[in-house]
Amino acid sequence: MVREKSWSSTLFVDTALDLLRSHPTADPFCMYIAFTAPHDPRTPPAEFASMYADTDIPLPENFLPDHPFDNGELHVRDEELAPHPRTADVIRQHIADYYGMISKLDSEIGRLLHALEELNLADDTIVVYVADHGLALGQHGLLGKQNLYSHSVRVPMILRGPGIPKAKRYDELCYLHDMYATLLDYTGVGVPSTTDSISLLPLINGETSEHRSSIFSAYQMDHFVSLDGPYQRMVRDERFKLIKYRVEGDTRYQLFDLAHDPLEMHDLASDENYVVELIELKKCLNEWQRRANDPVISVDTSQNVDSGEK
Repeated sequence: MVREKSWSSTLFVDTALDLLRSHPTADPFCMYIAFTAPHDPRTPPAEFASMYADTDIPLPENFLPDHPFDNGELHVRDEELAPHPRTADVIRQHIADYYGMISKLDSEIGRLLHALEELNLADDTIVVYVADHGLALGQHGLLGKQNLYSHSVRVPMILRGPGIPKAKRYDELCYLHDMYATLLDYTGVGVPSTTDSISLLPLINGETSEHRSSIFSAYQMDHFVSLDGPYQRMVRDERFKLIKYRVEGDTRYQLFDLAHDPLEMHDLASDENYVVELIELKKCLNEWQRRANDPVISVDTSQNVDSGEK
């Protein structure tokens, strides 16, 4: 094993630049760089570690000292990086370190983009910036990714390249795996009919204003997961979101109106005014579970989705 002395993102970009500069500029290329930052341990270089003063960082509006109920994952790896209950000072320091890691990563990505300009590759290269998950960092009393709140399941997705509008934001629902069909579409390769991926190109080109009407997400997707839990499932449409928890045989739901409550602070699952939305999203969740061959579908479909149980 060779131990490198440079910071991880610097090492990755240095290696990428070596490959770019040695690659024949007339030949097509595809490069994938899997940065480890800003994953913990959050130890940015000194100049970035001191960039953000933790005393100046506001707490998230949905900060809580502890999660309001047992979601089945309150003491897994990420959640043990800070003591319970969470304190304001500890969370501010975690956020400051996180920002430092991200700023260092941004500087390295800047080096990569600058190299594309120097090599005259920027005008015909599609750059995709994505991540695999977010983090709670004190929101809802949580620290990590092991949950289905928006702060953990929503990920960055930024595209730059020929034919892609500048400074344009799209709010339509999509999956990360939609990038597969999108890139095939962009390069003219053709999208296989067997894929669940849906190209974003018609949306980007203005040929449509819709993409997906709902999306599904799962935490603890292992096919050996216990039918009694713990596991979490989620579905959302353009406005409402449902999270289902199963812990030690008990089932619990949360319902959020994301149009008025994007930080998911007001659970409407027990509100009689939202019974219709609750029922419809339960049906939608079961449909997605069947489509995805969810291993816990035998338990979930045995429940009466037409009632507001539990």
